[in-house]
Amino acid sequence: MVGRKHSAVPRIGTRRATAIEFDVGISVNPDADRKHICSHTENDFAVRGTSKRSGRVIERRRRRWATDTFSLREQPVLHRTPTAPLKETISMDGAHGSHMRFADVAVHTLSSPIEPPQERDFYGGMRRLLKRDFALAIVETRDGRVGYAPTAATNSAMREYFEGTSHTDLADLLETRVADAFAGVDVDGPSDIRAVVTDLDLPTKLEAEALGVLDVAYYDLRGKELGAPIHELLSDRDIDPEPLELYASAGMYMDPEGYAEQARALQKLGFSGYKYRPGLGPEADERTIRLIREAVGDGMDIMVDAHTWWKLGDRSYDFEQVVALLDAFETHDPYWIEEPVEPADYEAYERLAARTDLPLAGGESEESVAGLRRLADNGVSYLQGDVRHHAGYTGCLTCIDDCAARDDIAFIPHNFGTNLGLVANGHLVAASPEDVRLEYPVFGDGVEAMYPFPLAEDVLETDLTIEDGHLVLPDGPGLGVEVNESVIEEYPYIEGAWTEFEYEDADA
Repeated sequence: MVGRKHSAVPRIGTRRATAIEFDVGISVNPDADRKHICSHTENDFAVRGTSKRSGRVIERRRRRWATDTFSLREQPVLHRTPTAPLKETISMDGAHGSHMRFADVAVHTLSSPIEPPQERDFYGGMRRLLKRDFALAIVETRDGRVGYAPTAATNSAMREYFEGTSHTDLADLLETRVADAFAGVDVDGPSDIRAVVTDLDLPTKLEAEALGVLDVAYYDLRGKELGAPIHELLSDRDIDPEPLELYASAGMYMDPEGYAEQARALQKLGFSGYKYRPGLGPEADERTIRLIREAVGDGMDIMVDAHTWWKLGDRSYDFEQVVALLDAFETHDPYWIEEPVEPADYEAYERLAARTDLPLAGGESEESVAGLRRLADNGVSYLQGDVRHHAGYTGCLTCIDDCAARDDIAFIPHNFGTNLGLVANGHLVAASPEDVRLEYPVFGDGVEAMYPFPLAEDVLETDLTIEDGHLVLPDGPGLGVEVNESVIEEYPYIEGAWTEFEYEDADA
């Protein structure tokens, strides 16, 4: 199937977090519960194997390094094509360049209204889409330089179960306690940021999100100072990334035929993967994936974002219903099943992984990097961190290194916001040792889109090049894009939730 070359390994039972050494691009893990066949291309290599439990042939691609022999921890970033000379860069523990002091942290929460509101029926209720929120963080240094970062905004459908924190909590925190804590502090690297923020003893979720803002803004600032894009700063060598492969993220509560039509439209646009959100009821959900597979054939991967299954009120699917549904889905070869059980229910993930041969995915709703790392040990084959939610590049790279040292899991970033978030996570993908795809949420009014969200594009002055399902990652300094600060006035914040759910009585 198209894009299968970017696949990670479905769960294969025995897990071994063995440190892996590579010699001339060949992966060796003598204790692994599988047979490995390594094949080379000019600039990368594939590790193929067969799961003893399911018999599925799997393949994952890792990018080749410029050096012949290396340790994963010693050189934690890929080098796709050894062309450019070494450049002065920063490391995870320090920086080459001037001391940096944060003078101001401002967070602007914005809203992009959906007019008129859209109503989508699901199994046992209706979802109303009112707006999309976005928060833009601007960090200014004492010498007047500015760095940007996308920020967690209002709780989304996937995150609304968290209690006690909101976008206003994060914005107020960053602009007051966090900004005050950095007064007079020299920031030489991400470790300095972490030291200051962790000393504040914040709630776990807020700490991870505050670190995400400051870490991304720091790399944007340092990249502008050094004249290097962020993906080069995350490595110890220059990188010349090819266009990043995207998978289309759309498909929100429509009839089964509508999903199939949308998948077909996105396939024609060049996307190799289609993620959709089921929740129409077990029978309709099975019919939906069957129609999608019939529509796209074997030329497109299908990702199932199943977070609705445990959010249907009295009609939420119980564990055995989920198992039965995955058994029915297996015929249609989904690429992964995302968040099929409630986040942080690690035991349920592990039990489900033992009952299905389908790869599981999750992570976007984890409150911390520690939560991501715990989930990685409980049955998922795809770990979905996000620089906004999981301590920025520094936090996500920790998980990427963990995944790269194993042959049963891959890190694929979550991204469901604006083009600024797309670029921020794109630099993470470019600096990853795994050749993975990036989530591209499709907004607009056409058959291929979920709903209109013009702020997603308007936040950037820079026009992104997205062609044939690939993103040309900007290679300018820092994030490499020009942020359009006029959106602060053009998209004022609208109070209230961005989406509402109404549930029917299951006994009615």
